[in-house]
Amino acid sequence: MIKQKNASVAIIAIIIVSAVAVIGVGIFLYPYSPENPPVADDFNATPEGIQKVVGANNNFAFDLYSELNKNEGGNIFYSPYSISAALAMTYEGAKGQTANEIKSVFHFPENNILRPNFASIYNGINAENNDYELKTGNALWLQQDYPFIKEYVTTVENYYGGKAAGVDFVNEVEMTRQTINSFIEEQTNNKINDLIPQGMLNPLTRMVLTNAIYFKGTWEWEFDKSDTKDRDFKIAEDNVVSVPMMYLDNDKAKFNYANLDNLQILELPYKGNDLSMLVLLPKQGKDYNYETEEIINYNYNLEDIEFSSEKLEEYKSQMQEVEMERIYLPKFEFDTKYMLKEILGDLGMPIAFAQDGSADFSGMTEAEQLFISNIIHQAYVKVDEKGTEAAAATAVIMAATGMPDESKIFRADHPFIFIIQERETGNILFLGRVIDPR
Repeated sequence: MIKQKNASVAIIAIIIVSAVAVIGVGIFLYPYSPENPPVADDFNATPEGIQKVVGANNNFAFDLYSELNKNEGGNIFYSPYSISAALAMTYEGAKGQTANEIKSVFHFPENNILRPNFASIYNGINAENNDYELKTGNALWLQQDYPFIKEYVTTVENYYGGKAAGVDFVNEVEMTRQTINSFIEEQTNNKINDLIPQGMLNPLTRMVLTNAIYFKGTWEWEFDKSDTKDRDFKIAEDNVVSVPMMYLDNDKAKFNYANLDNLQILELPYKGNDLSMLVLLPKQGKDYNYETEEIINYNYNLEDIEFSSEKLEEYKSQMQEVEMERIYLPKFEFDTKYMLKEILGDLGMPIAFAQDGSADFSGMTEAEQLFISNIIHQAYVKVDEKGTEAAAATAVIMAATGMPDESKIFRADHPFIFIIQERETGNILFLGRVIDPR
């Protein structure tokens, strides 16, 4: 958390906020209606360029999972798209080694590829669809009369849809905070509330940049609620709990599936077939080898599975459409919150967090030397018989130098990883791990 300290030295704080999920009534005018986000300029987008940006997002998704996995013992859930979107807009204002490190950590391609193709992905997410809800939006909340570089603001507006709204942090800081939070709540269907806590903004705050994405979809083949029963879920060998386990037995349905050496992977499509959930389940229990007439005992855990963007593509390439005999999947609903400053620093962008003046965000303003003081990410997911609802929020907090550093039976009855993706591009919108569905 950011430590609040009284200081005689003037502090200019910029908060860049990115949110995934849906919200309230603003006091100031919103930059646009949350139901109608602006269109970004994707004129120069190409299929190859889109895949490069998708690849960047997905590589970051697995890099972050690897880092979180080192210290997080329980459930994990986040939106790599949300964090990448927030840092892409931050990157637009970075220069020199600061920009190079952000580019490396997030695998961003050159700007002439990043901008139009990120715009295309943004526009694709916002494309109207009657089968599911999926939308994203960006906004710039600017202190009135503060000397931001016009080119930076224009670039964010053109390629990220980040329309600007003038606010008054100096005289109406609390009213401004409530307006921004209300806007994010409206975009995230009230799943992300009070994203910017009271006291985080002050009369010297100069900008808040927000990105929001929300998803709600129903399964192509829904689970029958009457089939949901309390069943065992093995968190560990010595820790078995009872959870509501959904069950699907539909002889009309076919699913993409692969039974590999140490895991099963199953794709559950959402209505419209544009989006799906991938479930990666380590193999446990007994199986029978009909060729050798031997019983095989499996006891693989998540630690035994290679998990990277390249391995995921390898797993997906081995999937085939089959009729599943039975599918078991636990209902679950949880939220998460992460402080990403140290994690992203460890991944390779420490200069962006440096307070000694070496961080370079002169692409945003020449009035102050800025650095990232912290990054907060919060997410929510609910999976039930009908489908999935997911939301998340990311706050990149920037301050002036000198600011205080504040078999065909799929039974998911043990820890597993899940991914919500765009099927055509493979773009990962959400990624999670279920250790305890309770």
